[in-house]
Amino acid sequence: MDFFTFLIQTLNSVQYGLLLFLLAAGLTLIFGIMGVINLAHGSFYMIGAYLAYGLAPIVTGMFGGGFITTMLFGLVVSILLGYFLEWAFYSYLYQRDHLQQVLMTYGLILVFEEVRSILVGDDVHGVQMPDWLSGSIQLNDVMTYPTYRVFISGMCLLLAVGMYIVLTRTKLGMMIRAGSVNREMTQSLGINIQFLYRVVFASGVAIAAFAGMVAAPVSSVYPGMGQGILIICFVVVVIGGIGSIKGAFVAALLIGFVDTFGKVFLPQIAGVLVYILMAVILLWKPSGLFKAGS
Repeated sequence: MDFFTFLIQTLNSVQYGLLLFLLAAGLTLIFGIMGVINLAHGSFYMIGAYLAYGLAPIVTGMFGGGFITTMLFGLVVSILLGYFLEWAFYSYLYQRDHLQQVLMTYGLILVFEEVRSILVGDDVHGVQMPDWLSGSIQLNDVMTYPTYRVFISGMCLLLAVGMYIVLTRTKLGMMIRAGSVNREMTQSLGINIQFLYRVVFASGVAIAAFAGMVAAPVSSVYPGMGQGILIICFVVVVIGGIGSIKGAFVAALLIGFVDTFGKVFLPQIAGVLVYILMAVILLWKPSGLFKAGS
């Protein structure tokens, strides 16, 4: 493998890992802080992709278009959706056992899929990337790298830095970290844990939807696209440590490299390499790489 081929695969690994981090960050917040096994998290990724597809003509008609404007509208819709879902469904799951959580969230998957089928059908759709991101970066005389993939990595990094600042430098972040360690003590200190849960859940939904929106132009929009990504997200959460954003970041990048380079060097067993990585790390550190709240 020459240097430029290695560079392209490395960039692909980073881009895939950062996208996984966005999905896993929302999942680890919901799972680690609220204690809810949310099987519907992959559906929020799908919803984000369909928002990018469905809102584009509406935004074009009302505001003259704009990819960034469409994403902003999609974020607002996803935050409102997350707030409503927490109020209507997830708020009743905190004191329930894991079986009831699994049944409820699996039922939501079926509801989301049926609503999607009614609204937009079962066809595969494409999302047009903006013209200013449709070019390529010249690496050498022959090889190029898509500008849009660099944009995805940049947006994911920007959001990761923003999450780090919020969680480690703000009062809200302090409450979230406290709630992930001991929710009873946090509530006894006068913190409105119900409001905190709704903020966390709405943020998790918005982050997953944003990942779907930025990925839509390169992955297409199709039925069931959230189910496959959900399994990998749980692997990221388990490897990184339940409730740890730092762990989700490190684990997502590890999985990105293992999956991408595994498909190049070991294509016959590439599908199981991620799970072998998880098994090795859990044998070394059964609770994951980092502790909750880190």
